[in-house]
Amino acid sequence: MAVQLTNMEEEKYTAGMILSGVGDALGYRRGNWEFCLDGNIIHEELKHLGGLSKLKVDTKEWMVSDDTVMHLATADALIKHKQSVDKLKLYQDIANNYIRCMNDMVGRAPGITCKEMCRRLQPDKLPNGLRIPFNTRGGGCGAAMRSMCIGLRFPHDVQVNDLVEISIESGRLTHHHPTGYLGSLAAALFTSYAVQDRPLKEWGKGLLTTLEIAKDYVSQEKENLHPDIDTIQQNIDHWNYFQAKWEFFLRMRNISDGQSDPIFSPDEYQVKKRDQMYRMLSYDDIGGASGHDAPMIAYDALLACKGNWDDLCHRAMFHGGDSDSTGVIAGCLYGVLYGIDAVHKKNYKGLEYFDRLKNVGKKLFHLAKEAKFMTTTIELKPDNDEKLKYCDKDGATKSSFSESFIEAGANPDTETE
Repeated sequence: MAVQLTNMEEEKYTAGMILSGVGDALGYRRGNWEFCLDGNIIHEELKHLGGLSKLKVDTKEWMVSDDTVMHLATADALIKHKQSVDKLKLYQDIANNYIRCMNDMVGRAPGITCKEMCRRLQPDKLPNGLRIPFNTRGGGCGAAMRSMCIGLRFPHDVQVNDLVEISIESGRLTHHHPTGYLGSLAAALFTSYAVQDRPLKEWGKGLLTTLEIAKDYVSQEKENLHPDIDTIQQNIDHWNYFQAKWEFFLRMRNISDGQSDPIFSPDEYQVKKRDQMYRMLSYDDIGGASGHDAPMIAYDALLACKGNWDDLCHRAMFHGGDSDSTGVIAGCLYGVLYGIDAVHKKNYKGLEYFDRLKNVGKKLFHLAKEAKFMTTTIELKPDNDEKLKYCDKDGATKSSFSESFIEAGANPDTETE
């Protein structure tokens, strides 16, 4: 039995889930701010609304986006399985929840990749129905935005293998590209660090160390959902982008060693300069739209805000990029670290799904406290002894993922959630 974390608090679990929804709603603003690429415009509108302390977040004007709906879908599956050791059944339930939650997306702007991959999933056919083909355009933030609850469920150091495997495989249900699913890993891992109350400056180095565990897992020809050699090689061939971006960011902030204090330049307090920096870190000039930089911007905001909620929001929720995705991650991390007491009550009392988020936080807390570990392997025998296949929208097997993705009407040259 593992040594229990002594600093786990139910109130911080509930705060993390609630403030993840708040961060999402603030960054989204019914799509008006998520799709605004000029942070100065957002800050001017915020000023016109009376500032953050005056924002009364409610269902009508500040509904949550797809990010919160899919985060809850992930959490519900984790809660359903309690202390179960059957990971394949867990992935089946996560996939079913993702498919069902697409019915709750009116006005929430779900990402193209998430929508299309949910149409392709066939959870009743195990394991082949969970195998989404490798996607060279699957590096968006749609996996990262929904995985913080995995860190809440598996916060103990000795659970890192479970955290790695579940964050990767739940991410690959829609985003089968290292830049995409490693974003899921980063968001989950950072949440576990927040539960542990690990110093913020250590998180980045911890991520790079954990990437070694993740690479070993993805490289296995057994015990993961994608054991074929060609798919493994595709993943390894595209691995370095995520890692290189994070190594660059940690050097920029002077925290590569996990011991030094972060360094910020004075002009980064200007909204325009922060937007420029976020674009520089991004894949395609939209800060936070990819798996690597959504958790990166959230982490950067935490490093800079020093526990100040308003400053966190100015950095992570109110910028000219994918602000709801950075906001949902940053809000969760802030809540787990600092709780909800310093947050303006108007920002969360009327939040959509408030009760559901709070109850999910409570249930995850009690599961995490029990600290039992999921150690059995995945049974990878295909259905009816068929050879390994990948799911397609019509049930057929495609030799080229790009071919079937184009058929679905998506633009293969655009990275999407």
